[in-house]
Amino acid sequence: MRHLNLILTLLLISQLSFSKSQVDTVSVFSPKMKKEIKNVVIVPENYTVKKKYPVVYLLHGYSDNYAKWVKTVPSIKTLATEHQFILVCPDGGYSSWYFDSPIDSAYQYETYIAKDLVNFVDSHYSTIPDKSARAITGLSMGGHGALYIAIRNKNLFAHAGSMSGGVDLRTSTKKFDIAKRIGSIDARPDEWDNRSVVNMVNSLKNKELDIIVDCGVSDFFYQINAALHRRLIALEIDHDYIERPGQHNWEYWTNSIQYQFLFFDKCFDKAVKQ
Repeated sequence: MRHLNLILTLLLISQLSFSKSQVDTVSVFSPKMKKEIKNVVIVPENYTVKKKYPVVYLLHGYSDNYAKWVKTVPSIKTLATEHQFILVCPDGGYSSWYFDSPIDSAYQYETYIAKDLVNFVDSHYSTIPDKSARAITGLSMGGHGALYIAIRNKNLFAHAGSMSGGVDLRTSTKKFDIAKRIGSIDARPDEWDNRSVVNMVNSLKNKELDIIVDCGVSDFFYQINAALHRRLIALEIDHDYIERPGQHNWEYWTNSIQYQFLFFDKCFDKAVKQ
C-alpha cells in the first residue's frame, strides 16, 4: 500500500508540473559552427504531451541574446498559454543577422535555426512537425532574420513576421557589424543586394508565405519597412502591414508582439480548417 501511495504521489506531482508556466533553457549543437548554442523554449501552462502544438520562433535583435525576450517581455509566457503556442527564442549571436556568413565560419545561423534547432524542437517537444504549424518572427536584426530565413526555407515555415526589421541591409553599410559578416558593400555589392529582404521578396509567389510587417513611424527603420510594404503591393503579394506611432524600443515591441501572435494564431487556425 505504501508503494502504491508513492506511485500515486509521483503521478500527481508529474501532472501538476504541467499546470505551471514552463521555461526551459536548452543547448543545441551546431555542427557547422562546432559549438553548443543556448535557446529559451516556452510552453503553455497546460502543456501536455498528449497534445500537439504549433511553434513560433522568436528572434532577438542586434547585440542581444536568447534570454532577452523572456527577460524584457515576460508576458510572452502568458501569450504562449493564451494562443497555445510553443515559443522558441534562439541565440542568434551578437551580430549574425541570421544568415550563413560567406566569410566567417563562426556565423552560420541560418543553418543552425532552420536545420539544427527545428529538428531539436520537433524531437524534444510535442509539436506539429509541419510548416503549416511553424512561424518565425523577430525584432530589428531578428525581423530581417525571420523574413530572410522564411523566404529561403518555405518548406519549413509557412508564416513569418517582422517588427522594426532592418529589411534593407544597404542602409546600414557602416553599422551593426553587417560588413563583418558579408564583406564591404564596395567589395561585395551582390551580397548586400541579394541578402536584403526588400529584394528577396521578388522571388515570392502570392500566398507562398503568410507575412506580417510592423514598424513605428518614428523608427529609424521606418522608411525601409514602408518600402518593403510598397514592394509587396507592387508584386501583388498578400500581407498584413502595420505602422503606428512608435520608436525602435521595447515599449513598441511589447505591444507589437501581441499583433504578431494574433496573426499567427489565425494562420494556424486557417491551416487546421483546410
